Amino acid sequence: MKSLGDKSDNLLSQSLVDYSLFISDLHLCASRPHITAAFLEFLKNTASKAVALYILGDLFEYWAGDDDIRDAHHQPIISALKSLAETGIKLYLMHGNRDFLISNAFCDAAGMTLLPDPSLIKLHDKTVLLSHGDDLCTDDVEYQKFRLQVRATKWQEDFLKQPLEMRKDQIEAIRTHSEHEKSQKSMQIMDVNQVAVDCVLKKYDYPELLIHGHTHRPNQHHIQLDGHNITRWVLGDWYEQGSYLECDHIGCKAISLL
Repeated sequence: MKSLGDKSDNLLSQSLVDYSLFISDLHLCASRPHITAAFLEFLKNTASKAVALYILGDLFEYWAGDDDIRDAHHQPIISALKSLAETGIKLYLMHGNRDFLISNAFCDAAGMTLLPDPSLIKLHDKTVLLSHGDDLCTDDVEYQKFRLQVRATKWQEDFLKQPLEMRKDQIEAIRTHSEHEKSQKSMQIMDVNQVAVDCVLKKYDYPELLIHGHTHRPNQHHIQLDGHNITRWVLGDWYEQGSYLECDHIGCKAISLL
């Protein structure tokens, strides 16, 4: 009989560890093919070993509507996600501030489940709150007004009635204006507001982990709130390098692809 410390037993235990992966802010687009290639490689070599992959918003630089799933850039991404889902790995997607028009047709084609923002999940023995994170940036008053406008059902219905190319032109104009506005704002204004963070943590009964993206400031923050110890993980963007958060029964760790 082998002892508990036997090397082969330890290797077997490690191979049976279930872990989930979390990413956000990939901003995939045809003009950055190297990022798309890195994501496809990540799905093939990294996500394929997990039990679940959570994409917490801004998978795409923008999404003009589900009638754009036949786009030549989108097709390899959708196909790779679908192939991964067919192996039994659970794929979850949350809207970001760039791709909030993703709907059922895309999710069906990609084999993904669309999550509301925020969503509370159980990860091993921990309660985890997931969010894209943009609604926590309450100091950016102008953005919050815009967010409220474009998330309204009536606005989205009217927008999606327009021809696809017209929608894309409008989005490009909005993006250009947004980039100009961001250049005039301080970094503090575009970061999360701690009061907003505390409020959402209280609302969801003090989860042990909060995982979000949006701010492009990857970090681990430790929060003490009303006698509770909470860890806030901020996911990195993929503009310069890919990164992801890996969580198992022991804990979470941020990993760079480079």
